[in-house]
Parts: sequence; structure tokens; C-alpha cells
Amino acid sequence: MTGDTGRTRVVIVDDDALVRAGLRMILGGAPDLDVVAEAGDGIEGERVVDEHRPDVVLMDIRMPRRDGLETTTSLLSEGARAVRGARGDDLKVIVLTTFDADDMVVQALRAGAHGFLLKDTEPRRLVEAVRLVAAGEPILSPSVTATLMAHVATGRAGSDAGDRRRSDAEDRLARLTDREREVALAIGRGLSNADISRELYLSVPTVKAHVSRVLDKLGADNRVQIAIVVHDAALT
Repeated sequence: MTGDTGRTRVVIVDDDALVRAGLRMILGGAPDLDVVAEAGDGIEGERVVDEHRPDVVLMDIRMPRRDGLETTTSLLSEGARAVRGARGDDLKVIVLTTFDADDMVVQALRAGAHGFLLKDTEPRRLVEAVRLVAAGEPILSPSVTATLMAHVATGRAGSDAGDRRRSDAEDRLARLTDREREVALAIGRGLSNADISRELYLSVPTVKAHVSRVLDKLGADNRVQIAIVVHDAALT
């Protein structure tokens, strides 16, 4: 979803003024992106999001006063979406980090964030990532998936919480048809719709239809959460 001008509205939330300036410069150079506001912490970030109603938020994960995890969870909660109305319901959050995999990033993805970017991502890829997320395609490349999910697997091993997550994930996946399960497993490997189309010999529209049903049956908000369910079930 984009603003009334047809341009994607972006808010940057980061406690480092230099990082904010750099991101604003990179994104501001794109003809279809507008940086409409900045914030230096989660509390201010939530205020400017409510005020400016952006399409995409770039959210630093570690900040003073209120971190990116708590802010992401709050912004994407059902209550917050209801308050913002129809437009705010389409809000997308990309978490920013200096590490490939971080406990807080994993938690933010579980909370509904649509992917994550490393702060040293090259400008062209950063712009493209914002465009993809705004268009409803979370950032979930195979390389990032491998690193992130290895971290998830390490965190779940040998713990009661991990066992509960695995049992819950298995129960949720049991709701899927065989074909939907194949699609879910492919998403868990980080494949795009085009990749899944080629691998399963399905048309892209058919893949999209399967993905929509998988999202609905798993109670997931995006592909990232489908992948986490798959990995929680130890299927990849």
C-alpha cells in the first residue's frame, strides 16, 4: 500500500542521528519513496507512526527508553491496528540490526515484523527491500533464512519452551493439505513465489493462492512467520 501520491511513505526509527541521516539520504533519492518522519527511540517512534501513518517503518532493534522489539510488538498488535483503522492495518515494519541473527530480531519477526536489514546493506538493496516490503513481499532471502533459523533452532533445543513451540507448530501445520504443506516448507527454505512455481510445477497465481491459504490456516501475518512455524516444527 502507498500514500495518496502513489509514493511509499517511510518512517525511520533509530537512536543514531548519523544512521538516520544516511538512511534518509539513501531513501530520499528514490523517486517512489518519501521519508515522512524520524524518531530517536521507540516511544517517539510510536508517536510519529500514529501521526504520519507511514507504509513502512525502518526500526532499529536496540534503542534507549523503548527498544525496537517492544515498539514493533505494540505497533503490530491487533489493538493498535484497530485504532489506526484500515490504512494503519497495512503497516509494515523492517527491523534494523548490526548482526545477522540476534535474539531480539528473532522475537521481532515472531511479533510480525516483515523482515530485517543489516545496517551496512548497500543503498540499492536497501531501497529495493523497502519497495518489496511495501508491496507485501517480506525480506526473507535463503541466505538470511539459513542464518536466522539456525539461531532459532539453537534457542529451541533442549528447552521446555522449545518443546512447546515445536508441538504447537506441528499442530498448526497439520491443518494444511499436502500441497499447502509443500508450499509452507518451500517458504521455510526462503523460496520466492517464482521459485516455488518452478519447483512444484505450479503457476505463480496458484502459488499465491496456496500462500494465502497457508497464512490463514497458520494464523500468520506474513511469510516470515510461516518460515518460523516450519522451523519450529524442525522440518528444515
